[in-house]
Amino acid sequence: MTTPLMTFQEVVFGYNRRGRPVIDGLDLALLQGSITAILGPNGAGKTTLLYLTLGWLRPWSGKITLAGQPLAGFSRRALGQEIALIPQNETHRFEHTVLEYVLLGRAPYLPPLGMPTRTDETIALQALERVGIPYLYNQSILEISGGERQLVLAARALAQEPQLLLSDEPTSHLDLSNKFRLVNILKGLREQGATILMTTHEPDIALAVSDYAILMAKGRVLAAGPTQQVITGETLSQVYQVPVRIVPVEGKSQVLWM
Repeated sequence: MTTPLMTFQEVVFGYNRRGRPVIDGLDLALLQGSITAILGPNGAGKTTLLYLTLGWLRPWSGKITLAGQPLAGFSRRALGQEIALIPQNETHRFEHTVLEYVLLGRAPYLPPLGMPTRTDETIALQALERVGIPYLYNQSILEISGGERQLVLAARALAQEPQLLLSDEPTSHLDLSNKFRLVNILKGLREQGATILMTTHEPDIALAVSDYAILMAKGRVLAAGPTQQVITGETLSQVYQVPVRIVPVEGKSQVLWM
């Protein structure tokens, strides 16, 4: 049986204790070496769940563990070596080169005020190679396209060499070619033993890449389990409140909405 890398037990969280919780009684296990996709409408609690996973937010109640240990017991530096995030987008205020920006992913491994070493540069360049944009290494982060910036964010996360990779809408700014590239990157990481938790509004992407799926609405899990069992026309219609069908096309499942 696969061992959970991270578990959530009866986790409750909200931004205002006078209001309704955003996450309400969440039970979840992220299995090592698997990809788990979270789907749900806007406001379902998907991004909040990622922030709880990162330790950026603390639950009102319940328990979150990483490798069997309470998440709250990890230092920021230790968490940075274990968990990395590919955000949806990020504001870039300084004229870093792409390589300098990816090197920020090595910060959890550097001593205070320490500078990246040649080894850190090699790891960062390998991360750029992995996402298919090594030729951009000397470009300004302010001068590349939105899709290229998304790939740079992915490279920065890979440079952290995390056990758990979180990705918030990883394909939202990508064209079809780069979506294909990123899906293959995620599959390759899984083959190397990485554990991945991703949010997505694209059921087709979840069907293509994930082993497990979670459907959320109003802070609660409506369905969770193997992707092909969870992502069905019936469940998607229930979650999104629109008619959805899933049809086989050349041996793969495709989502149709009318």
